[in-house]
Amino acid sequence: MNILITGITGFVGSHLADYIINFVDHISVYGLVRWRSPLDNISHLVSKNRVTLLRGDLLDLPSIERALYICQPKIVFHLAAQSYVPYSYEAPISTLQTNVIGSANLFYAAEEMAYVPTIHVSSSSEVYGQPEYTPIDEKHPLNPISPYGVSKAAMDMLAWEEYKAHDLPTIRTRAFTHTGPRRGDVFVASAFAKQIAEIEAGQRDILYTGNLDSIRTWCDVRDMVRAYWDVQYCIPGEIYNVGGDRTTTIGEMLDILISFTSAKIIHRVDPSLLRPADVTLQIPDTSKFQEQTGWEPKITLEKTLSDLLDYQRERVGNGQ
Repeated sequence: MNILITGITGFVGSHLADYIINFVDHISVYGLVRWRSPLDNISHLVSKNRVTLLRGDLLDLPSIERALYICQPKIVFHLAAQSYVPYSYEAPISTLQTNVIGSANLFYAAEEMAYVPTIHVSSSSEVYGQPEYTPIDEKHPLNPISPYGVSKAAMDMLAWEEYKAHDLPTIRTRAFTHTGPRRGDVFVASAFAKQIAEIEAGQRDILYTGNLDSIRTWCDVRDMVRAYWDVQYCIPGEIYNVGGDRTTTIGEMLDILISFTSAKIIHRVDPSLLRPADVTLQIPDTSKFQEQTGWEPKITLEKTLSDLLDYQRERVGNGQ
């Protein structure tokens, strides 16, 4: 069976490729990549010819049609996105183009295939905005408060329309906070871990933070990709929350990271890291997904953060 991962060079995409290649038999993994995409996260797979990379761009419909024609996937894991919330305030049009128009191109190309693939559409908890109640279930109103959240809500609804109007078998997940090794440096846990590694290496004195009072429920990316593989057992047209089971404030998460170092950590708030509008409470109800698949998170937050810190220590040691 062939599968295609859009965004395979990214944080989640690379872990999903790892999981499928290492733990699932008789699967050929294809990945959609832009010509300028860095391959660092999948270099270990590329060097051993474990994946087949297809060049293309979600904003270029012919290249998506070509990629689908070549690999003939049974499942498409659609993970490619502009996923950094603060940047979406600076570049809202680019965010909307990538996440909405890019997704539309994928859906339209898939419609034209002789064998129509199932498409897993990776949406986000950001579509809910600041919640009206917790835990947040799939019936919670959509109330995004960032251009990124708006783009994901539009992509989400477009996938629903494609299922209802064109019988395209889309399955939508709304992922809550997840982190781990390979997470981009601009995301909160990874940013903290990198700064701690730099303090340990004598490269900085102060760790800078944004809002430490926001509440998040955490999931390890390696648990998240197990969930994504299980999406194939879900019902087309349906939407499922996916997330962890450990809830802390951002400040409490930082305290756990600090507990792994003997270095003296002084931290201060950097006003530039505060968002114009912030979602400060995200606690998911994932019972629908768990009842459908039997999936549950296995990796503790302490393990996740320890591995993330070790990842950043190695990168800092290598001058990255």
